[in-house]
Amino acid sequence: MEFYFAVLALACLQSFVLSDFQGEALASLMASLNATNDQLMGWNPNQVDPCTWSNVKCDPNNNVVSVTLSSMNFSGSLSPKIGLLRTLTTLTLRGNGITGAIPEEFGNLTSLTNLDLENNRLTGQIPASLGNLEKLKFLSLSQNNLIGSIPDSLSTLPSLVNLQLDSNNLGGQIPPALFQVFNYNFTGNKLNCGINLPYPCASESGSSSSSRKSKVGIIIGVVGGLVLLLLCGMLVFLYKGRQKGYRREAFVDVAGEVDGRIPFGQLKRFAWRELQIATDNFCEKSVLGQGGFGKVYKGVLADGTKIAVKRLTDFESPGGDAAFQCEVEMISVAVHKNLLRLIGFCTTPTERLLVYPFMQNLSVSYQLREIKPGEPVLDWPMRKKVALGAARGLEYLHEHCNPKIIHRDVKAANVLLDEDFEAVVGDFGLAKLVDVRRTNVTTQVRGTMGHIAPEYLSTGKSSERTDVFGYGITLLELVTGQRAIDFSRLEEEDDVLLLDHVKKLEREKKLDAIVDRNLNKNYNMQEVEMMIKVALLCTQASPEERPPMSEVVRMLEGEGLAERWEEWQHIEVTRRQEYERLQRRFDWGENSVYNQDAIELSGGR
Repeated sequence: MEFYFAVLALACLQSFVLSDFQGEALASLMASLNATNDQLMGWNPNQVDPCTWSNVKCDPNNNVVSVTLSSMNFSGSLSPKIGLLRTLTTLTLRGNGITGAIPEEFGNLTSLTNLDLENNRLTGQIPASLGNLEKLKFLSLSQNNLIGSIPDSLSTLPSLVNLQLDSNNLGGQIPPALFQVFNYNFTGNKLNCGINLPYPCASESGSSSSSRKSKVGIIIGVVGGLVLLLLCGMLVFLYKGRQKGYRREAFVDVAGEVDGRIPFGQLKRFAWRELQIATDNFCEKSVLGQGGFGKVYKGVLADGTKIAVKRLTDFESPGGDAAFQCEVEMISVAVHKNLLRLIGFCTTPTERLLVYPFMQNLSVSYQLREIKPGEPVLDWPMRKKVALGAARGLEYLHEHCNPKIIHRDVKAANVLLDEDFEAVVGDFGLAKLVDVRRTNVTTQVRGTMGHIAPEYLSTGKSSERTDVFGYGITLLELVTGQRAIDFSRLEEEDDVLLLDHVKKLEREKKLDAIVDRNLNKNYNMQEVEMMIKVALLCTQASPEERPPMSEVVRMLEGEGLAERWEEWQHIEVTRRQEYERLQRRFDWGENSVYNQDAIELSGGR
């Protein structure tokens, strides 16, 4: 019995000593990271057993085996005492603001299989001691400020299968043996990647040539099968479209467009510094525009590619990286010639950025109202082309995406123009993207006054018909060149809203007075009337009465507008007669028999 208690006491003592030094190591890490109790809940330095602390996992013997602290907005450095955790297998500190050097003591973590320090502000050299981590399989030091050469000792790691060192300030020659790692990335450094070395700087697999050939064969087979299926589907689709008596646009979004600029499914995750350099440190001179979601900066990548970087401003706190990336990837699936293609994105603990191709002719809003002297005016044929292209882009979002995508801010400023003046709808999905981190059920109203549908403004509930309303206002902008809200009209009339102004002129049969003067009467009046009719159908007060975008496309192509317009005119006449009858019944003049105060509904009881 005495022997039993002695053994039990010894076990307890060992457990206490074990917990004591592990707790000391983690408490030291907490202090060096400048972490608060809110960030690391339960990390109590006075409590020696760290196995109950948040983000810490232990094995059955109370050995700490995992510490995962991603995107928590730390501001300090790494403690050398972390090297005491000899049983640690996973250490993840990505997406924080950690500064300073990687301690040499990290080489003591001999059980480590996963070390992730990506997207911090680490400086200094990569410790050669990391070559001691014989069990290490994954090593990511991407997106830091590390300098010097890559230690030869990393070449001796027998278990390494994934090595990410991109976007640092590393120099010198890459140890040739590292190109045998299954997956590697050395891009965004000053390394010798191609000179004297027959290797690329990044790999998808790093596998052998026979394995690559096998994968290529599989890919070719799969792609070939998909193409055959798609061609068959398109033939059936076109055949059915002819039977219905109208032309529908055929498109395929599985492999993206065939121009090869940005292949489908190849979203790039940019480093913060890469976009910082491209935009000249987000200089105000680089600003292309500003809206409810943030500023857009013009940039030029290292290879000369012109880009537009949208820096989102609606993230109140750090985190949400996975949710953001999920939404970005969902939006990137929408590939259509009339939708702005997403190139990539960038996330840091406090920043979210989206990267798009630069649109040579900027936006419809710019072409209508901000062109410089000497620049050509957007002529009428171009305006018709823009109207139809934007309609097709929205039709795709509403009726061919699964799940459907609602834009929620359709306006001339968000319809961009490429080098051929083809309409490209931008900013689609951003409202949902920005709201993805919110926990409340009701989404806040997003959009631009004058373009917001009345039901969305009053209830906060959006649908594809709210986009139809915004599109109708955009058509009026194309015809008139005017803004959706213009307070200068107060001097002559009461119609501040462009929609009310156009409705009045349409009733008075004076539409020629509203056409953009910059066109110098170089337009077809019948086509102007057609576009205004479509716009008024799109901006009806009741969302149920607005046509879907597929019908809008057909009407712009000359099919079905006359019937729909006649039906709407009948409804409008009936509605106006009822309104005038009520006006006569409730005469609020001085001689009225009704007392205004008597029908006050909100007074005190």
